[in-house]
This record gives sequence, structure tokens and C-alpha cells, in this order.
Amino acid sequence: MRLGVSSLTSRPSIQRLPSASLARRALATAVAEPTASTTSKPRPRTNFADKLNAGPSFGDFVGGGKPETPLNSEEMLELRTAMVGPEGKKKQITRLPSWLKTPVPMGDNFKKIKNDLRGLNLHTVCEEARCPNISDCWGGSSKSAATATIMLMGDTCTRGCRFCSVKTSRAPPPLDPHEPENTAEALRRWGLGYVVLTSVDRDDLVDGGARHFAETIIKIKQKAPTMLVEALTGDYAGDLEMVGVVARSGLDVYAHNVETVEALTPFVRDRRAKFRQSLAVLDAAKKAKPSLITKTSIMLGLGETEEQLWDTLKELRKVNVDVVTFGQYMRPTKRHMKVEEYVTPATFEAWRQRALDLGFLYCASGPLVRSSYKAGEAFIENVLKKRMAQNSDKEVPVTQVTAAEEVAKLRSES
Repeated sequence: MRLGVSSLTSRPSIQRLPSASLARRALATAVAEPTASTTSKPRPRTNFADKLNAGPSFGDFVGGGKPETPLNSEEMLELRTAMVGPEGKKKQITRLPSWLKTPVPMGDNFKKIKNDLRGLNLHTVCEEARCPNISDCWGGSSKSAATATIMLMGDTCTRGCRFCSVKTSRAPPPLDPHEPENTAEALRRWGLGYVVLTSVDRDDLVDGGARHFAETIIKIKQKAPTMLVEALTGDYAGDLEMVGVVARSGLDVYAHNVETVEALTPFVRDRRAKFRQSLAVLDAAKKAKPSLITKTSIMLGLGETEEQLWDTLKELRKVNVDVVTFGQYMRPTKRHMKVEEYVTPATFEAWRQRALDLGFLYCASGPLVRSSYKAGEAFIENVLKKRMAQNSDKEVPVTQVTAAEEVAKLRSES
């Protein structure tokens, strides 16, 4: 006779047993059910399984295996798509084009840089902005080939641009007074040939953090005089005097990003960031120190037109910007702006050539190019070293004595 749990629990003696004992007795006395028929309806695939099958393979993810056959121009424009979700609720998702896939970060240089950053409580835009090139930049074949972008003044910005994943707050934590020294010491340890310094916007500070930025550059040059330093700054709310403070601190490249064309600026950047204001920053930096290389970056795929982009390049040349970079906008999270277009590598190459024809000294253009990506390109390094040699008799080098004097001056002004 078959006994179930309900019949067992009807007995008074059984009701006093713990539930676990009841379950064991029921299982021990139950008759095994017949196995399911092989002709029964198969279990429907889950939404998660759909997404796994529609996504990249493991080989694609780690970047291993043989390279894919190059796509023709029509295939490059047609992005691969897949339908995912349960029946009746399926939706189309777009997979990234093959030219936007990057390898998993690894390597001795990568690990060392990451460990040093944690030990000295430093931040990088590489991590905060989820840059796809972190493995390539941090994992250079040698120390001198590696490039790191240090983010000064904390990891919290006072602005909220619609493309950026850096966290925001109206009242970020106060500046770390030890950051300039810690940054300089970390860079001395790494022995990099080229470093990029950037920062969050600090509209909560009277000087926007310009003096803190300048002090960091001075200390780096004090500890590593031959290291080339690029500063990617904010607009300091249009205070061009603060732009001059940073430009004259001993750096080699002054960068400030216009990010997009003028027509899209109100929709892409924070409302306090204005296209004409950014042009004024680049112009002021060049005037403060004419030997500086000035640089800016533009994202493609936001909905800009060819005419708008061409006009932007001409405006940049009017203020003597030397270097421009083009990169694909990548949506960090669903809370950020959508990608309007995945621009093909062929189009990026066409814009690179047009920029050079317009008179830019150098142009890096490609889907994975970022404003700080491979900033230490041999071409820029050679130009900088040549200029330094030509100006060696005209400009007094930054020595430990002059650096200390400059730091004292900056602190007295703050």
C-alpha cells in the first residue's frame, strides 16, 4: 500500500516527529514514479540561455584563436543582431562589431600598476570610465611602453555628462593634500616614459583644483625630469587664469576635450560645459606657453553629421590645436546616452586623413581610440623631444629648487 506524507501526518504519533523525519519516512516508503516519456514536450529555453547563445563565444571574449575574415564595406555597416527572451516577449539585441572587441586585462605591468594604485590610494580614469584599452595601455611590452592615466582630485565629479560613467556629487570629499607627492612617487616607481594626468571637475573649489593639478605636475618633474607629462583638464568654469596656472607648471601636452560637435554639446555634456568655452581653454593654454602641444578629442556615433564634424575641425584649427583624436562612443550603462551609430574603421581612417590635410600635427582615429589612449605615440614623443632640444637654451629647466619655489607660490595663492 502506498503511503504519502498526508496519510503519515494523520497519525497522532507521527505528528510529534520533526518535519525532517517526516520527509525522510515519506521518501523511504513512496513508490518510485515512472520515468518521463522521451516524447514529452522539451523544456523551453530560458531567457538567460538565449542571451548566452546570442552573445560572443569564449574565444571571442579572450581574443584568442584565428583572426576573423575581414569584412567588406557593406558587411561592416550591418551589425549582427539576435532575438532574445521568452516566446511572445522576444526583443532584438545588437552585438558589438568585431572591431570593438578587446582582450582580457593581464600581464606583469598591468598587475604592478594596479597594486601600486591601491597602495597609494590613487585613481585612474582607465578604471573609473571603464576604458576598453586598459589592458593595452597598462600592459605595455616594457615599462617605458606602458601608459597610465591618473585621475586627480578623487573619483567623484561635480558634473554629470551623459556619456561618462564617473560618479557624481554636488559635494565631493575634500582634496587629499598628499596626492601630488603620492602620484609623483608612483610614477617614479613605474619608470614610465609618458604619463597622462586628468581629473574630475571640481566646481566646488574656488580655483577648480587648478593649483592642486599644477603642484602634482611640478612634483612629477622634480622626481622624474625626463618623463613626458600630458594634462587633460576641465574648463575651470571658464577661468582662463587657472588654465594658465596649469599650462605653465612644466607639462608637455595640454589637453582639453570638446567631446562632440557644437550642436550636440547641450545634449551630451553637462550644462555647465560649453563648446565655445572649451575652445577658449585650448586657446588660452597655447597663449600661456606657445611651445605646448595642445590636444582635444571627439567622440563619433552620437548623431553628428559630416558637415558638423568638419566645422568642428576648422574651429579647432583656428585656435591652433595641434592634435585631435577620434573614437567610438561606447555606452557605459543603460542610464547613459544610446549609441546612434557604430562608425566603421574605414570612416575613422577617412577622418584621420582629413584632419591631417587641415593642418593638425597629428591625428589618432579609430573605434577604440580614446583621448588618453596610446598618448605616448612615438610621433608625439619625437616632436616633444625635438622641441625640448630647440628650446633648451631659451627656457630654464624645472629643477628641484625652482619646483619647490613654485609649489610654495601655489600654496600661498590658494
